[in-house]
Amino acid sequence: MTASNGRPAAGETAPRAGTPAGHPAPVHGTGDGPAGDTVAGVVRQWRAVHPDLDTAPMEIIGRINRCAALLQQAEDAPLRRAGLSRPEFDLLGALRRTGHELTPGELARETFSSGAAVTKRLKQLTERGLVERRGDTRDRRVAHVRLTDAGRELVDGLLPHQLAYERTVLAGLDPDGRGDLAALLGELLSRLEGRTGAAGG
Repeated sequence: MTASNGRPAAGETAPRAGTPAGHPAPVHGTGDGPAGDTVAGVVRQWRAVHPDLDTAPMEIIGRINRCAALLQQAEDAPLRRAGLSRPEFDLLGALRRTGHELTPGELARETFSSGAAVTKRLKQLTERGLVERRGDTRDRRVAHVRLTDAGRELVDGLLPHQLAYERTVLAGLDPDGRGDLAALLGELLSRLEGRTGAAGG
């Protein structure tokens, strides 16, 4: 999942308290999901505690949260070996996929991050020689950021590992099912982005 999307920073994979993804002790055979699905057990537990509440949203949101946490844990391993956090890789990826210089403000929008967070990450990446900044000739308050050769080589070296892992994860799903899932997630994401904007950290 390389496109940015407001994902949490590396190391922040633990779900928020009170969400289904964070509950221990799965209960199997509930009929709410496949055997071994932790969220199915969580839903059953909440129904026992609050039988009057509609817990159906947990079956979707809980599974999205749980899948995101598990996927990120595995996906971030190559990044950690390269000494990068997920948000830093997202910044490098934005510069690589757009193919041109971006201002810090544009990078904040591309990566769903706050301006302060982008400034901090750019400082670290600049010190490592992965990005470089140049001032705007017409407005000294504006900076333009681009990848260095080392930054481009790092992104291009890491991306195939990320994609290979994702293909392996999805290989067990029916091809038509993958298309349907992508469409549904795209619809949900579009609605959420329209509601919350690109604010992030």
